[in-house]
Amino acid sequence: MSDRAVELHNEGDALYGAGDLEGALASYLSAAALAPDRAPLHFNAGNLYRLLGKFAEAISCYDAATALRPDFAMARHNRALCWLQLGDLVTGFREYEWRKACPGFDDPRYRLERPWRGEPLNGKTLFIYPELFQGDLMQFGRYAVLAERQGARVLLGAPRHMHALLRTMSATIDLIAEDETPSGWDFQCALMSLPAAFGTTVATIPRARSYFRADPARVARWADRIGPEGFRIGVAWQGSPLAAQRSFPLAGLHGLSQIPGVRLISLQKHAGLDQLDRLPAGMRVETLGDDFDPGPDAFQDTAAAMMSCDLFITPDTSVVHLAGALGRPAWVALPHISDWRWLHDRADSPWYPSARLFRQTARDDWPSAFAQIEAAVRVLAA
Repeated sequence: MSDRAVELHNEGDALYGAGDLEGALASYLSAAALAPDRAPLHFNAGNLYRLLGKFAEAISCYDAATALRPDFAMARHNRALCWLQLGDLVTGFREYEWRKACPGFDDPRYRLERPWRGEPLNGKTLFIYPELFQGDLMQFGRYAVLAERQGARVLLGAPRHMHALLRTMSATIDLIAEDETPSGWDFQCALMSLPAAFGTTVATIPRARSYFRADPARVARWADRIGPEGFRIGVAWQGSPLAAQRSFPLAGLHGLSQIPGVRLISLQKHAGLDQLDRLPAGMRVETLGDDFDPGPDAFQDTAAAMMSCDLFITPDTSVVHLAGALGRPAWVALPHISDWRWLHDRADSPWYPSARLFRQTARDDWPSAFAQIEAAVRVLAA
C-alpha cells in the first residue's frame, strides 16, 4: 500500500475518532481508490456508510471487501446488519451466521454438532442456547414457543434471574442455566440463528400481541401503589453502558412533565438513577421505592408496574422488549440511525405491534425526538 494510502487511512481514523463521520468516509474512500486491492479499506468505508445510514453504499463496500477476502467475517457480519436494517431478513439472517467467526462471538457451543436449520421438529428435542443481551432473549425467545408448537420439546438456556419471566411464555418449555449444555437433544440452535432456521421475513415474524404475562398478585400490588390518577407514563432512560449512544438524558423529558395531568413514573433500574437528583426546576419523576424489583427474579415488578401505566417511553433498552412482549403501549426514542432491529425509516415495528418509534431527525439530536413525543402525548393526554 502506498504511503499516501496509509496517510489517508490514518487521517480517516483520526477524523472518525473526532466524530467527523463524513470526513472519515472521504478519507477512507480516497485510500481505497489508491489501494483497491486492500479489503480493510473497503470495509472501513462500508462501516462509515452504515453509520451514516447509506446502507446500499455500505453493502457495495462490503461486497468489494468480501470479493477480495471471502472469509472476511466482520465484513460479512456488518453487511448482514445492513440487509436486516433494510428489511431483507432472509438474506440478512442467513449472512448473520458469520458472527460466529467474529471477535467477541466465542461461545464454544457454536461448534456443536447437529445444528437445526429448519428440519421437522415433531417429536424432536431442540436445545436453544442464549446469545448477546437480555433484550435479545426477550425478543427472540418467542421462537422457542414457535418450535414447541411444531411439536418439539424445547430446552432453553437463560440466566436464572430471567426464568420466572420466560416461564410465562409457556409452562412446558424446559428452562436451564445459560451456560449449560445438556444431553439428549436431537438438534441445537443458537438463539439468534432461530429466525434464519424458520425462514423469517418481515411478513412472517411471529407477532402475537403479547407472549409474556405479568404476575397478577404483583399487578394488583403495583396498581395500588401507582394509583389511577392522571395520564401515567412509565419511563426509562438509560440502557447498557456498552450502547451508551442509545440512551437519552432524563432531563430531556422535562416538556412531558409539564403537560397537565401527565405523571412520569420511573421504571429505571441500576445505571442512570443518579439523574433523578439533577432534574430541571419544576420537573417531577415519581419513583417506586427500594422494593421495586429487588429480588432474584428480574423484571417481575417492572412487568407488573407496566400494566398500570398508560404508556411507556424509553430509548432502545431491554425494557422496551419487555413492554412489547407484554403488548403494552411503548414509545421508543431512537438515534438517527438505529439498531437494525428497528429497521429503517419506520414509525412502527413488525416485531412489536404495540410499539411506536420516534427517531432523531439528525445525528445526536435528541430534542427532535422529544418534540415528536411531546406533541403526540399532548394529543393522548387531552
